[in-house]
Amino acid sequence: MLKYKGYSGYVTYDDEAKLFHGEVLDTKDVITFQGWSVDEIENAFRDSIDDYLAFCEERDEKPDKPFSGKFVIRMSPDLHHRIYIKAAREGKSINKWVIDTLQKLN
Repeated sequence: MLKYKGYSGYVTYDDEAKLFHGEVLDTKDVITFQGWSVDEIENAFRDSIDDYLAFCEERDEKPDKPFSGKFVIRMSPDLHHRIYIKAAREGKSINKWVIDTLQKLN
């Protein structure tokens, strides 16, 4: 996984074309890059991020941020209630309980 300026890039290798192809994962906008070697793909990834940020600035638009910190999830009312009960028993808000529970997954 490539990382640059808070963005992540995923790379695959096309063995027929002998070419690395990548995509930035952290935006709704489509940002791709490619290269023939590891050095080329790393440089192309950074260049694509820089180009994207410059393009957004030229158009006076905000670039997609990698993550806002908000995570919206839909669930059944029954599951929502069970989570609420578990959180309340631990003296936590639902938000705090979910964060604590997810952090235990590492």
